[in-house]
Amino acid sequence: MKIENAFSFKRLILTTVFLLLVLGVAVLIGLSVGSSAGNPTAAFEAIFSPDPSNEVLRTIIWRIRLPRVLLAILVGAALSCGGLVFQALMRNPLAEPYILGISGGSAIGAIVGILMGFSRFPGVGITAFAGSMATLGLILVMSSGRTILKKDALLLSGVMINAFCSAIIMFLLSITQDQRLHNIMFWLMGDLSIADLGQTGTLAVLLLPCVVLLFMLSHAMNLLLMGKEMAKSMGVNITTVTFTMLIVTTFMVSATVSQSGLLGFVGLVIPHLLRMLLGPDHRILLPSCVLGGGAYMVICDMLARTLPSQGEMPVGVITALIGAPLFIYLLKRSAS
Repeated sequence: MKIENAFSFKRLILTTVFLLLVLGVAVLIGLSVGSSAGNPTAAFEAIFSPDPSNEVLRTIIWRIRLPRVLLAILVGAALSCGGLVFQALMRNPLAEPYILGISGGSAIGAIVGILMGFSRFPGVGITAFAGSMATLGLILVMSSGRTILKKDALLLSGVMINAFCSAIIMFLLSITQDQRLHNIMFWLMGDLSIADLGQTGTLAVLLLPCVVLLFMLSHAMNLLLMGKEMAKSMGVNITTVTFTMLIVTTFMVSATVSQSGLLGFVGLVIPHLLRMLLGPDHRILLPSCVLGGGAYMVICDMLARTLPSQGEMPVGVITALIGAPLFIYLLKRSAS
C-alpha cells in the first residue's frame, strides 16, 4: 500500500472541519428526534429559549438525550479508532475489536462485574478491561508472540476466541436467574439508554489521552503498513509500538463496552469507508475516525430510537444490519 511521503496539514484541517460539521448535524438530529420533539427548531428553542413552556422539553434534552448523544459519540469514536488500529497492525481490512473477540472478552468481564454487584464505573469498567486483556493475551499466545504482526494467524485466532467468548456469555446468562437477566440481554445487544452526564464525562476523560497517544503513533502505523523491515529501517521499535497500540486500544474498547454493551462492526464500517474516501494516511484517518465514528453512532442510535413504532431497539441491531453485509463483501473480495 503506497502512502504519500508529504503530509498535508491543510488537508487534515479541511477534513477535520468537514467532519466536525457532519458531527454537528448528527448531534442536532440526535437531540431533535424523539416523542416530545420532531424537528431541530423545536429542540434548538428548547435549549436556548427562556420560554417556560419549553421547560419539559428542555429537561428531556439535557437529562436524557444529550447524555445519550455524547455517549454515542464517545463509543463510535473509540470503536472506530480500535478498528483502524487493528487493521493497521494486521494489514487486514477485516480486523476490528468485535470480530477479533476483544469486545466479547470485555463483555464477559462486564457481565461478571454486574453479577458481582459492582457499580458500572469503576467496578464494571475494571472487570471489562481485565476480560479484554485476558482475551488479547490468549489471542497473542494462539498466534505466537513472535508473529504478532502476521495477519492471518492473529485474525483466525481472534475469530475462534470470539466464538468461545460468545459461548461463555451464553453460559453466564443461563445461570443468571434474577431480574438482571433482561437488562443484561438488552445491554449485550448494544444499549445507550443508561447514559448519564457523570459517567459519560468519566469515559471522555479516560478516552481522550488514548486518542492523543494513538495520534502520536499514527505515523508509525503508516510505516507498519509498508512492512516490518521498512518500519525498522525508519526507526520504529516494532514490539514497543505494537504492544502499546494493542493495550491502549483494548483499554478503549473495554471502557466503551462497559458503558454500551456489544456493538459490532463499527470498527469495520467507519475505517473502511474513510480509507476509501481519504486514502491510507493514518495521520488523517485517526482524527477522521474519531469524528466520523461519533457521527455514525449518533445516527445509528437515532434510528434505533425511532424505527420501532413502540419503544426502541438495541443500537447494536442497527450496526449489525449495516456492518455484517459489508463484512461479507470484504471477505469475498479478499478471497478473490
